[in-house]
Amino acid sequence: MTYRRSVLITWITILGFTPLPAQTQRGKATYYSRRATGARTASGERLHHDSLTCAHRTYPFGTLLKVTNPSNGKEVIVRVTDRGPFVRGRIIDLSWGAAKQLGILAQGVATVKVELYKEVRGIPYRPEETLHLPEMDFEITEAGYSLVDNWTKADLQEATGTKNPSPKKVVKKSPGTRQAPAAKSQPNASKPQSGPQHKKEKESNIWSDIFEKLRHRGNDVVK
Repeated sequence: MTYRRSVLITWITILGFTPLPAQTQRGKATYYSRRATGARTASGERLHHDSLTCAHRTYPFGTLLKVTNPSNGKEVIVRVTDRGPFVRGRIIDLSWGAAKQLGILAQGVATVKVELYKEVRGIPYRPEETLHLPEMDFEITEAGYSLVDNWTKADLQEATGTKNPSPKKVVKKSPGTRQAPAAKSQPNASKPQSGPQHKKEKESNIWSDIFEKLRHRGNDVVK
């Protein structure tokens, strides 16, 4: 029993280091119509009827296959760019130019032999690059809203035409002097302001309302 096990292990080791012959397939082959020119294949390439390409179900994209027509002995080297055919009994779909070189255009479907000519490992087109975004930290602060009051006051002073009030001068009355009557106020002074000054005051009120809403929302988020 031990002898048989050692012999079996020896044969498995020898077969493991022995290169296997290229895989050969026999089956039916079809070809793309000339009207399929411009169609996008599974590999992303555009199909052209004169290009020597094919579709296979298992070989990686870019693999080179040798296709032989046993009936006339013609051969052609094609490159795998698509997947298929998904019909029982069919093993390869050829481009119109490859089918022309094999002499199977008139038949439509023909028996061929497919052999691995050159294997390509991996996918022969550039993969999509990943996008790396930097990490960002967001904070909420109320310091920016403290300038709203100062800004509103400055606009109101500019609209009314008044600045910081200056201290009133006290006039002392002497016994022999008479105080002049105060000048009558003009009727236009009591009228509501209009024009550019009234417009600026209205705009300042709108912006102050917007900032007040933003400040309340910031306080709600912080809570």
